[in-house]
Order: sequence, then structure tokens, then C-alpha cells
Amino acid sequence: MEQYNISRGNSFYAIGLSYKKADAKIRGHFSLDTDAKTALLNQAKNEGIESLVVTSTCNRTEIFGFAQHPFQLIKLLCDNTNGTVEEFQKVAYVYKNKEAISHMFRVGSGLDSQILGDFEIIGQLKHAAITSKKLGLLNTFIERLVNAVIQASKRIKTETEISSGATSVSFASVQYILKEVEHVSNKNILLFGTGKIGRNTCENLVKHTKNPNITLINRTKGKAEAIAGKFNLIVKDYANLQEEINASDILIVATGAQSPTVDKHIIQSNKPLLILDLSIPKNVHENVTDIKNVTLVHLDYLSQITDETLEKRKQHIPLAESIIEDVKGEFNLWLETRKFAPTIKALKHKLNDFKVAELDSQRKKLSDFNEEQAELISNNIIQKITNHFAHHLKGDDVSTNESLELIKKVFQLEETTKHV
Repeated sequence: MEQYNISRGNSFYAIGLSYKKADAKIRGHFSLDTDAKTALLNQAKNEGIESLVVTSTCNRTEIFGFAQHPFQLIKLLCDNTNGTVEEFQKVAYVYKNKEAISHMFRVGSGLDSQILGDFEIIGQLKHAAITSKKLGLLNTFIERLVNAVIQASKRIKTETEISSGATSVSFASVQYILKEVEHVSNKNILLFGTGKIGRNTCENLVKHTKNPNITLINRTKGKAEAIAGKFNLIVKDYANLQEEINASDILIVATGAQSPTVDKHIIQSNKPLLILDLSIPKNVHENVTDIKNVTLVHLDYLSQITDETLEKRKQHIPLAESIIEDVKGEFNLWLETRKFAPTIKALKHKLNDFKVAELDSQRKKLSDFNEEQAELISNNIIQKITNHFAHHLKGDDVSTNESLELIKKVFQLEETTKHV
């Protein structure tokens, strides 16, 4: 992909890592919480990066942005996480220009999700763009691209059934509980963490287990109370965490902490305890498996659970991909328009110079010169000529580069407009 007068001397990159090659431990090293994202964006601004968006979920961490070299973005990620460049190189991906555009479309449309059709990432992408824009780190290109991806995502949701059925990480966790735990409606269930995954898991627990004995704990008690009120559940203080864990049969951890919040030292019960860790980085220490009665299941295992719903979703991939190509085609057409816009603008300025000179000449020659009419006619002619050239440059059967060079040569144009 050429520069398209979008970013002088820079290319558009997507750099990151996902569940495909990076396990939960490595993804945890590169996870970005809210503070880390803010620090990364501010560092980018100080280092002269003109535009980028940053997303970090349980399944992936990615930066989409402009740079002279992708290492500028990789360094930003490593500087603000616990990950190293060496780790990144082993499991990461770097896409450039057209490939980076295509990657964002696939990610935002749920085709690259750990569970096919999971659209939660599109909300993250939208929020990331808003955050970058507030800091002056969102140029026209990325803003337009994100909006195009959002458009594709909406169309895929409404025009296909790729997200039909209840399949997500949160639903997969409840599926696992239903399959592995007998008499689940009589068990004591504790949900620790009420972020997005926690909220979705809570909703699925209430819906599918028919269990009235669900307790919520969150560091910020008010957030847990807001969810509990919706489902008429119990809320306990964070100070009661150990007591509630030891009273539970099932513990679901969905916190956003950067290090484990649950380990074997706070488990003092002898009855069987199933722990589901839905957090990235892992929030349950592996040492809990030292306790014989404890079973630990992590997010990555739950994400591998497939059923008929997922198989049915796969049938809609071709239609989803065709929708992406349709919206991406519109975006690429806009890019092409951006490519020749400075030349058309320069042509218009040149024709306007001709007009001014000619009107001045005629004004001196003609005593009854009609200034207003001459101005109107001249402007209409200039608009028709520039429209004609623009239409020609949009054609599929022309070489845009050759045509641009010819126009510049014939009219001796100098593009004075800056790259934007």
C-alpha cells in the first residue's frame, strides 16, 4: 500500500500477540490495564507518534498505529508491560499497511476471536479510538478505519448468524460447570470480580444454573451491588474473601489484577472446590493445585470448548468475509480518493489562477464587462473540469499513478497541501 498522502514517511502497522501463539502466562506479561494504556499513549505522544489505538483483552494485546518502523510500537508495548522484546518476537505478529487493515477488520468482526463470533473486542476498539482522540492521537485514517470496522461488525451481526446462540468465554465457563458439577443448583457459588466477563458470567450463572446461592465480591463493593441488585444476589465485602472461598463449592475469578489474588494459603476447606480462572493475567496461583480437593480450570481451556453452536457459526464465515470485503472496498475507495485529492486541489488552484488572469484581462478590454456573470461561469467551468478529472481517476480501468503524473506535468502543478 502506498502512503496515500496519509502519513509522511510512515507506514500503518498492527503489532501484537494473541491466544493463537501466546499462552495465558505470556499474554499476562503483555497485558495493559487502564493506567498502563494511559502511560503508553502519553509516551507515544512524547516520542512523536502521530496516531495509534491500543487494545488489551484476555485474549490479545494489540497496537494499531503509524510509525517509521514497527519496533517503535513494539518498544512502547514492552516499556509499559512486563513483557520483553525477546518474548514478543517468539509469539507476536506484525502486519503492515494492507495486511494491517485486513487484520483489524477480522479482529473487530469476531472472525479472529478465540471463540468465533465473540464481538466484545469491537467495544474495546471503539473505546480505544475515543481515548486516543482525546489525547490528539487519532488521525483521519485510523478514525475512518475504526468506523469502517464498526460498520462491518454491525452488518455481520445483523446479516449473518455468526454470533447466534450463547457461546462466549463466560457461557463456556457455565457450560463446563453444568457438565462437571452434579446438583449445581444446590452448590455455593462465589464470583470474585465483576468486570465485563464477570458480569456476563453472572448473567449466565443465574440463567442456566437456577442457583439462588450465588455470592458476589468485588474490590469496589458498589459495582458488585449494582449487579447483585439486578439478579437479587448476595454481596459480601472484599475483607470476607477468604471466608467466602472456604464456604464455596465453586469459585469463579474474573478480576483485573496484574498478579494472583487467590493462592493455596487462603484455602482451608477440605471439601471439593472447583476454581475457574477467567482472568488475564492469571489471578489464581497454580499452587492451589497442591491441595488435593481443588480443581483449577483456566480461561484457555474453557475457550476450547466447542459445541453445535460453534459448528453452525462456521457456516457463516464466507458471508461474513464477503461483508468485510464490501466495507473494506469502500474504505479503500476513500483511500484512493485521498491519494489524488492534493493533485485535484492543486489543479483547481491552477485553473483559478488562469481565471483570475483572464478576468483581469477582459475587464481591461471590455467597458461593459459583467463581473458577476463572468465569475459565475468561470467557477462552473473550473468545477466541471476538476470533477471530470476526479471521475477519471476513480475509474477501475486507469492507472491512477500515471494519470496523476500526466496531470501534474501538463498543468505544471506543485502540490502545496500537506500530508495528513
